Parts: sequence; C-alpha cells; structure tokens
Amino acid sequence: MGPARPGARFVRSGSAHALASRGSAAHGIVHAITAKAAHGCAAPDSPIDHVMLFALLLAAVGVIAGAIAAVAGFGIGSLLTPTLGVETGTKLAVAAIAIPHFVGTALRFWMLRRYVDRRVLLGFGLASAAGGLAGALAHTRASSRGLAIVFGALLIIAASSELTGWIQHVRWGRRAAWVAGALSGIFGGLVGNQGGIRSAALLGFDVPKEAFVATATAIALAVDFARMPVYLATQWRAIAAVWPLVLTATAAVVLGTVLGTRALRHLPQRTFRRIIAVLLLALGIYMIAAG
Repeated sequence: MGPARPGARFVRSGSAHALASRGSAAHGIVHAITAKAAHGCAAPDSPIDHVMLFALLLAAVGVIAGAIAAVAGFGIGSLLTPTLGVETGTKLAVAAIAIPHFVGTALRFWMLRRYVDRRVLLGFGLASAAGGLAGALAHTRASSRGLAIVFGALLIIAASSELTGWIQHVRWGRRAAWVAGALSGIFGGLVGNQGGIRSAALLGFDVPKEAFVATATAIALAVDFARMPVYLATQWRAIAAVWPLVLTATAAVVLGTVLGTRALRHLPQRTFRRIIAVLLLALGIYMIAAG
C-alpha cells in the first residue's frame, strides 16, 4: 500500500465538495492507523504520525470526560464532540460520539440504578427523549458551521450559569421543567450537549443528590436510545469510516467512568464545578471561533 495522501486529513468545511470527499478522507484515517500497526514507525510529521497523535489526544480527553461524567452526570458529549470535530467537522462528530456517550452513560446508569427517581424519569425523561428524537432529525439537515455555533453558544451559557452562580438559584415550576426536558433533548440530539439545561430543569424537582445524578443519567440514556437510530440510519457510512477513533473514544470513556467513581470524588464539589465551567467556557469560545 502506498503512503497516505496528504489530503486524507479531514478538513472542516461547509462546501459540497468537502462533504463529498469526507468519506475518502475518513478511510485515509483507517489506512493510516493500520499502516502504523503494520510498519511500526513512520517518517516525522507524516500523516500517520498525525493520526496516531490525534488518537492519543482523543483517548486522553475520553478518559477525562468519562471521569467527569461519573461524578457530574454529564460531560462526555461536551468534551469529546468538539475534540473529534477538529478532524471530522461538528456534524459527523455529534453522530460518532453518540456511541461512546451511550456506552459510558449505560455503564454509569448500571452503577447508580437503585437511586433513580421513577416519577421524574417517566415524565421529564419521556419529554427529553422525544426532544432528542426531534433534535436528531433536525441534525441531519443542519450544517456543520451552524452546529458549531449552536454548540459553542450552549457551552458558554452553561459555563456562565455556573460561574455566576445563577444555576444554583434556579427553581422552575413543574410545567416549565417538562418544557426544559424537551428542550434539553432537542439540544442533545442536535449538538450532543444537553447536560447543563437538563441539570437546571431537574433542580425544579427537588430530589436528593444521588437521585439527581442517577435520574439525569437515566434520562441521558433515554435520549441516546431515541437519537442513535437516526444517526446510524443517516450517517452509518461516515461513522464506520472513522471506527478506530470511535473505538478509541469508547474504550477511554469506559476507563474514565471506572476511575472517576474513585478519584474525582475526592475533589471539593465547588472546585470541581468551577473547573468544569472554565473548561466548557474555553471550548465554547473555541467552537464559535473555529466553527
């Protein structure tokens, strides 16, 4: 097999030509990884080295995201989607990261299942799942540039709400909470980020901390069940083309989820939330600027 083409790297673009060539570029990633495994080395600064370095970066972010989500109840999509989006564009990243998001959320749900508040899950959760399906359908018609702007704006709003303390004082009525449940699902399906809005909405139910995290996890899992079939039906070829990155992210999220339940609980909650907020703020600004 000849050397990987310099043009095999993903380039984020809204043009029709870039979208048409993205499938062959995705196969370039697969060929680069398999070539690296076969030959064991590559020339400095080669496309193979770039792909392997990016895979290591994705794995590191996946471990951190899984660990954060194990304590905060969300964070996998917020961190992994913009990271993968650097190489694939936001639209494909949202669909591809839905797989490690689902696996990590399912594992977290299994660990916390006894704390789930079924009353909240059956109402708020159903509204959120319905919104997730609507958002996933809208996602198939949205441009990567538009998704990047929406995604960045949501991250900035979530971060600002935490840094200003506003989210700590939110107490919505139950009807507003149902609406927020649907909206959080829509944003989850559209741009892969629903944690901040879902958390604000769940505050209106005044449930214990353990039930809060467990129920938020169960709702996230319900949204994943609603949106993943749409992603797989409409973008399965593109997702399959980047399977090494999807597999890397999934394994990293699982590892982070397991480690997070042991390590991150030692951080003071206030310090931990501030770290998350600053990170989300930085990612949001980047996504809007780089869109």
